[in-house]
Amino acid sequence: MPVVECKRDTPETTKPSASISLKNVLYATDFSLTSESALPYATAICRHFRSTLHVAHVVSDTNLLLMTGGVDYVSVDTLYDDAQTLALEKVQQITARLGEIPFRSYVRHGQVWTNLSGIVEENGIDMIVVGTHGRTGLGKVLLGSVAEDILRHAPCPVLTVGPGVCGRAKLPEFHGKGIDLAPVELELQNILYATSFAPASLAVAPLAIALAREFGSRLTLMHVLESYSNLESRPGPIEDGVRRLQSIVPKDAALAYAPEIVMEFGAAAECIVNAGAEREADLIVLAARPADGTTRVPWSTVHRVVANATCPVLTAPSDQIVCR
Repeated sequence: MPVVECKRDTPETTKPSASISLKNVLYATDFSLTSESALPYATAICRHFRSTLHVAHVVSDTNLLLMTGGVDYVSVDTLYDDAQTLALEKVQQITARLGEIPFRSYVRHGQVWTNLSGIVEENGIDMIVVGTHGRTGLGKVLLGSVAEDILRHAPCPVLTVGPGVCGRAKLPEFHGKGIDLAPVELELQNILYATSFAPASLAVAPLAIALAREFGSRLTLMHVLESYSNLESRPGPIEDGVRRLQSIVPKDAALAYAPEIVMEFGAAAECIVNAGAEREADLIVLAARPADGTTRVPWSTVHRVVANATCPVLTAPSDQIVCR
């Protein structure tokens, strides 16, 4: 898990140090174009933090069964051997292009998250990087079962690269053996941190603040009001929201720029995505789930942000932000 050195003064005020440690990064791939688009981010992170990159592919039982069409076990075994051989070749093609980045590679067989979670635990993974598609239909966003499992269950932050990533936030993809896959320097000029003010959401703030300090980024702190009630009360929800946002970053946080405070009305996911696009954010930071495992932030909000954001989205479980 990532280590963010900080001191919590109040539930809404966090004082991070200047550094964040990412020693091991897991890049999970199914060899699709969406996975390929996430690889430059994994390598750029490793270059910046001098991390070890763990490249993993799981030969899924489900996919094999779909491919066999219900044929006999002998055919399944043959198909598995072929899939395993092909996966090893593709993983080797990826690692051959990593240059001086230290790496380990894995080809496993079975349920995807079961295997990935074992790699995470065995190697002390600090961050997972994954590419995902976003399809909207009948009012529902589908990220795919693998991305869903990772976002719901990962014990560490997850960087998801969705199909809407564009502009400066989109790192170039290079193809060919021995060619670098990302710029040497990872640039995060603008970071957007959105919070619901729930304790789990506020607990992720140290990660956003530490990243802003690490990269000298402009940091936007955002809260979305989805209810229009009590607007006439004093202090009203707007004034209260601004005060709570301002209290998240202490005055002596030593950020390169004064944080921007943003209050919006409307649907949370839409407001967050629009704010990220308007500010040309390089990263959106959200809480993935509370420490007790319950979901106070609707998964539809997380899904829609990941699927539609114009930059990568970093989600983190609140119980895994280690403050020292």
